[in-house]
Amino acid sequence: MSSVVFESQRAALADVVAIPVTPFAADGGVDQDAHRALLRRLLDGGVRALTPNGNTGEFYALAPQERQLVTELTLDEAGDRAAVLAGVGHDIATAVATARHAREHGAQMVMVHQPVHPYVSQAGWVDYHRAVAAAVPELGVVPYIRNAQLPGARLAELADACPNVIGVKYAVPDAARFAAFARDAGLDRFVWVAGLAEPYAPSYFSAGATGFTSGLVNVAPAVSLNMIEALRSGDYPAAMKVWEQIRRFEELRAANGSADNVTVVKEALAALGLCRRDVRPPSRQLPEERRAEVAAIAAGWSL
Repeated sequence: MSSVVFESQRAALADVVAIPVTPFAADGGVDQDAHRALLRRLLDGGVRALTPNGNTGEFYALAPQERQLVTELTLDEAGDRAAVLAGVGHDIATAVATARHAREHGAQMVMVHQPVHPYVSQAGWVDYHRAVAAAVPELGVVPYIRNAQLPGARLAELADACPNVIGVKYAVPDAARFAAFARDAGLDRFVWVAGLAEPYAPSYFSAGATGFTSGLVNVAPAVSLNMIEALRSGDYPAAMKVWEQIRRFEELRAANGSADNVTVVKEALAALGLCRRDVRPPSRQLPEERRAEVAAIAAGWSL
């Protein structure tokens, strides 16, 4: 694969990487019209990197055919306006098939979800990702790391075998551990994406990240873009002003082990009239007593 292509993919990761929601219709299926409208809103708002089938998109609650549909809708709307890194995961065969489907429909990259298994060995982590990366050598591959025990040397081992592993979505809530992990793996070897979104972006950028993921961007694209512009310029006071602006919204999402992570985003979108608030179990709709607060935050951002 041409280094020029991989450089383009790397550049796309050093940005706000939006994780679009998956809106549901009244019959419980994917609301394709609402989904397209939300994607266009992100693109029109200036977002240039999209991850269909991320956790904010309720990846684990979607059926296989729905995951394919979400990928296809995203690629169709994105066109040449944004890079698409499709979320893949589950067992190896499913992850490989999903990655190949994304490739066939024009995705530039895949984001590999942290393996969901009670017994994850370090060597097995490498083997899992190597199987996916080797199946789609034309695509950039971005592991989603949530395992605090994984050492940076294992990521370097993976990239030695699979040079298309070009970036990392790092989502361990420990900035010091991130700084050490990135340097052990190779700080300049990968694009480091702060996988815990805006609340952690300033601290992770100070340690070497150049992009961050966002679910909040579904609600207020300009807010997320304001933060990354401040971080790119090294203006941490300005970035922290944005942090203060989004703090309460993100606290609501993170409460009780992130029980309402997606729910709060969809509630804000519902308050703006952009999609239904429906989520699938094991998530839940936001309790009535919290809805007004979320609506007020969303309304303030829209102004």
